[in-house]
Amino acid sequence: MTVSGYIEEKIEIPKDVKITLENGIITLKVKNVHLSRNFSHPKVKLAIVDNHVIVSSEMPKVREKAIVGTYVAHIRNMIVGVTIGYEYKMKIVYSHFPIKAAVKGNKFSIENFLGEKAARSANIIGDTKVKVAGAEVVLTGADLEQVSQTAANIERATKIKGFDPRVFQDGIYITEKAGRPI
Repeated sequence: MTVSGYIEEKIEIPKDVKITLENGIITLKVKNVHLSRNFSHPKVKLAIVDNHVIVSSEMPKVREKAIVGTYVAHIRNMIVGVTIGYEYKMKIVYSHFPIKAAVKGNKFSIENFLGEKAARSANIIGDTKVKVAGAEVVLTGADLEQVSQTAANIERATKIKGFDPRVFQDGIYITEKAGRPI
């Protein structure tokens, strides 16, 4: 809601989500899944009233209006993350050399990519869980940013340099993004 000199956005919190606000840090909990994030800005205020989070700013300029919208989007993503979760599916594609993929600790290892002797690796960010099943890689987690950054790291690790990408289409690519039941 916008009134001259004031902007306010309300986000409804589902009943099963426990939310706390302390020093600009919002923590959401459902069963054993929890997320927390720092939302501190001098001109943007956060408040929890009944089962709503209110993000507001008095006398906002363009930057503060943008920050209010960004905070609202992040809080909604956190709600989806703790209630449903996020799942990315990736496909291992090769036409020349079979790619071997495996999870080793907090690294995703890619072996025999384009016949290379050295293995490539990508970082697995935060609490993201990665499963390799044949030619499909499934990434799941509660934090959208961690899951999507892990998928981007894997995709970037198989970027082809020095070959014609129209001919050499080998790699690991994101095929599906979705929320999933926890």
